[in-house]
Amino acid sequence: MSTAEETAGGEEPWAEVGPEAARRLLVAAVEAFAERGYHATTTRDIAGRAGMSPAALYIHYKTKEELLHRISRIGHEKALEILETAADGPGTPSERLAAAVRSFVRWHAGHHTTARVVQYELDALGAGHREGIVELRRRSDDAVRRIINDGVGTGEFDVPYVPGTALAVLSLCIDVARWFNVEGRSTPDEVGAFYADLVLRMVSARK
Repeated sequence: MSTAEETAGGEEPWAEVGPEAARRLLVAAVEAFAERGYHATTTRDIAGRAGMSPAALYIHYKTKEELLHRISRIGHEKALEILETAADGPGTPSERLAAAVRSFVRWHAGHHTTARVVQYELDALGAGHREGIVELRRRSDDAVRRIINDGVGTGEFDVPYVPGTALAVLSLCIDVARWFNVEGRSTPDEVGAFYADLVLRMVSARK
C-alpha cells in the first residue's frame, strides 16, 4: 500500500489505527503481504519496512495473524459500509446498484494493494479470526442481493437466480484489485463507471 495509492482519494491512510507506531506497522504489513504473500512474510520483514525492531512489533500486535486480522477487518468493514450505504440509499434499484458497483470498484482500484490483501488472504486466518470476517462478507452479499431483489420486484431487472447473480457482481468488482495498475490508462473513477454500466447490462436493467 503506497502512500500515493492510499491518499489518492484524499483519505488519511488507516486513520482509525493508532498510535502512530501501530499504524506504521500495519502499513508495512500490507505492503509485505501484497508483495510476498502472508505465509512468506516474517515479522522481521514487517518491522524492517516500518523502520522498527522486531521486538517493537510485539508491543502492538501479539502475532502476525493479528496484524492480518486487523487489516482484513478494517477492509471488510469499509466494503460493507460502501455496499449498505448504496443499498439503503435513495433512488431506483438500477440507480442503487450502479452506485454500489461504482463505489465498490473505485475503492478496490484506488486501494488495490490493500484490497488484494483484504480479499485474497482470508484463508490465512485461523477459525476464530475468520468467523467474524466471513460474517462481514455475508452481510455484503446480503446488501447486493437486496438491491437485485428490489429490481426484480419492480421489473427493472431480469434475473432468474439472485444469489448467483449477487456473487457474480461481487466477484467481478473484487477482481479489479488483482489487475488494476495506477500507471494504466483508466482511473479508479473511470473503471467504476464502466463496471456500473456493465453490471446493469448483466441484470438486463430496463432503461
